[in-house]
Amino acid sequence: MAETAFDFEVITPEGSSYRGRVTSLKLPGKKGSFGVLARHAPLVAALDAGLLRLRGEDGKARAFAVGEGFVEVRRAGVRVLVDFCNARGQIDAARAEKAAARAKERMRQRDGKVDSARAEAALRRSLARLSAVRLTGLD
Repeated sequence: MAETAFDFEVITPEGSSYRGRVTSLKLPGKKGSFGVLARHAPLVAALDAGLLRLRGEDGKARAFAVGEGFVEVRRAGVRVLVDFCNARGQIDAARAEKAAARAKERMRQRDGKVDSARAEAALRRSLARLSAVRLTGLD
């Protein structure tokens, strides 16, 4: 199995959020989710807020809520640069639900005082966190 594993790292403004060897990735691209396996062609792509899934070299599946950013696939490995990364087990579901409700309410307001792009980004972040929490079938 070692020959199918590759180095992977998630980097946020706070530093490295995850580093390890993985056998597969599923990433939330701007134009839809996509997968990466060992020996993938070099690639740079934009990422949207969403669910990042991986399978570690140990065979365990893990999920993370990630923010917008980029992925770089190289021979040396894969590096993800995003504005946030929360492991599934670190997410407070109740807090994410409240944040999603607040963002939806802000988006309903049309009085000009609400920054709609900011409200939409907050909603995407909250929904990414909720999708990670609700995901089933992980080791």
